[in-house]
Amino acid sequence: MSNRIKEEFLQKSEPVRLNKYLSEAGVCSRREADRLIETGRVTVDGQRAQTGMRIVPGQVVKVGNKVVSKQDEMIVLAVNKPRGIVCTEERRERDSIVRFLNYPVRVTYIGRLDKDSHGLLLMTNNGDIINKMMRAANKHEKEYKVTVDKEITEDFLKKMASGVPILDTVTRPCTVKKIGKYTFSIILTQGLNRQIRRMCEALGYEVKDLLRVRVMNITLDGLKDGQYRKLIDQELNELYDQLKDSSALPGGKYQEQWAATQDNRTRQGKGKKR
Repeated sequence: MSNRIKEEFLQKSEPVRLNKYLSEAGVCSRREADRLIETGRVTVDGQRAQTGMRIVPGQVVKVGNKVVSKQDEMIVLAVNKPRGIVCTEERRERDSIVRFLNYPVRVTYIGRLDKDSHGLLLMTNNGDIINKMMRAANKHEKEYKVTVDKEITEDFLKKMASGVPILDTVTRPCTVKKIGKYTFSIILTQGLNRQIRRMCEALGYEVKDLLRVRVMNITLDGLKDGQYRKLIDQELNELYDQLKDSSALPGGKYQEQWAATQDNRTRQGKGKKR
């Protein structure tokens, strides 16, 4: 079975703007790519790159001394991230997800799980997927299983579902279901900084365990802690159907996770992580 995401990925061989080229190669966001170009760290065929220039097949693009190339094979991985692994591309972070995975093709994460959380993390070299999935205005679902420090009440569930004031805003209404005395499931369509932990804290609860079990149509099923697998064609086609009407452009009121990701990348080397 072929998949439509891969077909689109392979068809994009026409001249492409340098910032998009770097983004689709998994180096960084387009915004950060423009900053790299402006500082003179990017060269094309041995010459300093210029903002806005287009890259054609066969040209040699480097960031510093490292050659950057868009991969012929599109990679989308489902990873069961263990606790203690950090979602960052900071090279000095020993416990970064990139170091932990050590995948032969450069891939980057689609949305973070904080260091103390674990579960499903998607990683890819397809920048278009990253942009569409991380734009919070597209309202793509992420599902979590959460364990807290005291018994869950109906009042707690109702308040979590209707929206909790955190970070100078109120969280979007979401689906929350009790699955045990201290455990509940929650489906979010936004990604505020440590959102579930902050929501629980605002209601007097402390998160003891946070496991992400699903991102859109991709589930954690069958993956042991620390394992990863490639998505199959059926999953990629289902993902394509869910993403085909999504915007890849940044902006909008609910762009919290996308913006936070870009800010983190600009702070690399300063030790500030989510």
